[in-house]
Amino acid sequence: MIKLPDAWTAQPERAHRSGGYRHFALLGQRGRGRERTVELEAVLDPGYRLLVPLVELRDRQAWQPGWQRLPQEQGPSEGTAH
Repeated sequence: MIKLPDAWTAQPERAHRSGGYRHFALLGQRGRGRERTVELEAVLDPGYRLLVPLVELRDRQAWQPGWQRLPQEQGPSEGTAH
């Protein structure tokens, strides 16, 4: 079995496929080789679980290991001339 971090953060681009949740805990792994998936549980809603292909979990555009902070976003009036 592959050793993976216990905590994961879904990136904003992934939010529509992660139920809107960002922070997940690793529950376990299933399958072998290219068929391997991981089971993740939303920290804020333990009843919400995802099966994610390991290949997708390794995509840093979709997932980051650990619980990452939300990036500071500019509001609609910030950074624009009036």
